[in-house]
Amino acid sequence: MQDITKYPIETMRVYSLLLMLFVLTCTELTAKPKEPLTTKNDPIKTVSDDYLDSLLTSYPYKLDEIVVMGFKQDKSYQLSPQSATSLSANFLQQENIHNIKDITAVVSNLYMPDYGSKLTSPIYIRGIGNKTGTPAVGLYIDGIPYFQQSTFDFNLHEIAQIDVLKGPQGTLYGRNTMGGVIDVHTTSPLDKQGTNIRFSGGNYNNYIVSANHSLRLKENMGLAISGSYDHNGGYDYNSFLNKKADESNAATGRVRYDWQINPKLLMRIISSIDYTNQGGYPYSKLDKESGKFAPVSYDGDSSYRRLISSSGANFKYTGNGFKMNSQTSFQYYNDHQRIDQDFTEKSLNFTKQDQKQYMVSEEFTIKSDTQSKYQWLFGAFGFYQQIKNEVNVDFIPAKYVSNKNYDMPTYGVALYHQSTLNDIFIKGLSLSAGIRFDYEHARNTYSSFKVTESDITPTGDFDNKLNFKQITPKFSIQYLSPTEQNFYATVSKGYKTGGFNTSFDNSKDKSYDPEYSWNYEVGAKVNFFQNRLKADVALFYIDWEDKQVTQPMPSGVGRVIRNAGRSISKGIEAGISAQFVKDFIVRASYGYTKAYYKKYNFTEKDGTITDFKNKRIPNLPNQTVSADASYSFRNIPGLDKLEIGLTYLGTGKIYWNDSNTFAKGYYSLLNGRIAAHRNNITLSVWSKNMTNTKYTAYCFGMGKDDLYGQEGRPFTIGGTFNYSF
Repeated sequence: MQDITKYPIETMRVYSLLLMLFVLTCTELTAKPKEPLTTKNDPIKTVSDDYLDSLLTSYPYKLDEIVVMGFKQDKSYQLSPQSATSLSANFLQQENIHNIKDITAVVSNLYMPDYGSKLTSPIYIRGIGNKTGTPAVGLYIDGIPYFQQSTFDFNLHEIAQIDVLKGPQGTLYGRNTMGGVIDVHTTSPLDKQGTNIRFSGGNYNNYIVSANHSLRLKENMGLAISGSYDHNGGYDYNSFLNKKADESNAATGRVRYDWQINPKLLMRIISSIDYTNQGGYPYSKLDKESGKFAPVSYDGDSSYRRLISSSGANFKYTGNGFKMNSQTSFQYYNDHQRIDQDFTEKSLNFTKQDQKQYMVSEEFTIKSDTQSKYQWLFGAFGFYQQIKNEVNVDFIPAKYVSNKNYDMPTYGVALYHQSTLNDIFIKGLSLSAGIRFDYEHARNTYSSFKVTESDITPTGDFDNKLNFKQITPKFSIQYLSPTEQNFYATVSKGYKTGGFNTSFDNSKDKSYDPEYSWNYEVGAKVNFFQNRLKADVALFYIDWEDKQVTQPMPSGVGRVIRNAGRSISKGIEAGISAQFVKDFIVRASYGYTKAYYKKYNFTEKDGTITDFKNKRIPNLPNQTVSADASYSFRNIPGLDKLEIGLTYLGTGKIYWNDSNTFAKGYYSLLNGRIAAHRNNITLSVWSKNMTNTKYTAYCFGMGKDDLYGQEGRPFTIGGTFNYSF
């Protein structure tokens, strides 16, 4: 078998060498000192550290005043006609948030369940999402798209801001964003320089070490380098193997190079690498009556390893009355899964999966940059993605191995446009209309074998092709008052392509169809008392066709994606943040989602048909609740300030299967923190799940009556040391 580690290592070496040569070349080319770039059209507007810190301190949750602005957004999300949440670097640090999963419930109607492995890392927004297959929520890191769910769960370090946009984003963002977009921005070395060292440790033998260094090579050129190591000692013990079931180690590295070539042209190059080595799924049997989990105990030594290498080159040009943006991205990952799929002490079946992805994409956007009443944007997007997957299932009692190989190349192009007409009839009233055309071509070359001790027998092969075309429009009307009170209504169509299953028992399950949605939203964003009090509310209704659902295969081993008929998702989101006293900040958010099947019939293994009409869509909480309060004491001898904070997170009822026969009720977590600040040093003590609430993180059925799942994270406590210089 080919060495699976050779290619990514050689790739990283080549890209590192190219990046070094490029930086040296740019340094040589710009050896002559230049005047500071302070022109009117300068796309980089430097903000002083004092001003930045004051804003971060004042509004840690909804940072509308300072914005790490994406190219496609010219104004803060507080002023845009959509439901959106921005999380600042300061807030992420305060809440001890280290990965995307940690923002569950912090952002209303956002849920990222813990399935016990980074291989399965779906994101749900307003009920839109799916457990396996192509994601329905877009993820971008500094403009680089992440197409696979197995790349979604990663550690967060040196993040400037996270923006969560809800509802279809196809007319401005990329592929398969029918649920929304999570847009992550790292810190530019042109905005912030210095060195930061951080160490965090807690019980269960958990610790994180991270460091970053950012500097200006010249007045118009900056370089940032960061790295981290994350060790998790595990929370669940496998009594059969006499070892922790979920111990994990992760390491990340990132290089960012920003060069303001001239007052009109900005270049940014980013390259990152993420490696994870974690244990198996800490699943055990769940007692239906008591709700308690049995000890984790299975005989197969399970694990998951993943390597992600992402690189991107971005160019922004500001012309006379227009701006252009070019984003070129490349991503490679491979992962290796080993899982005891019966989760018992019996040797029944064991699965090995090896997967690789190669992805390259290009996006070009041009938009107006004037103060006229008419604003426009045009964009084009293209990508190529190849996924190679090998799955081996060892049926141990039957003494044979099922080997399946998939080679799935996909390419696609998209054209999109959005127009906005401002000050219609009255000042502040605007109308926007957008449209996007998508085309994708997917192919799956498949072969399978039955392997015994004495023979290898072909069991099937095929070469299938799929083509997808779709037009998705979006309309919005907005009224923005002179005091920036924002009222809006939006109608948009969402779309996610179909694809191929990597497991199936019959020919009709080789592939699945696209899904579609019409989204209706009305909302308001208001502020009072000179922005000391901010509130927002949004109502949404989603009519959903051909939802892609994950079902167990008739054989009982593995899962398959099929299409449900029609579904509905409707609900509300509300948030409030207040700061009437300088050092006292409170914020709260609430989200309610009712997502259910309107038309969905399922054919059982024995041929019987089950009607799931009006049943709740599984794996989705019906509520998310978040409340946070923090107060800073400043008149303490020897300290700049002492900060205390308390956070309440609530997650509503979740049904675990389509028939809604078993569920988890509402549960809440209480987190706390105390942080002492002195000059460039911060010492903090934090705790998560302070009440040691027992809850189910994930649950599923095995066989007729057995339930298996994973228990939620217990009480944890630790401390963090942060030094900046």
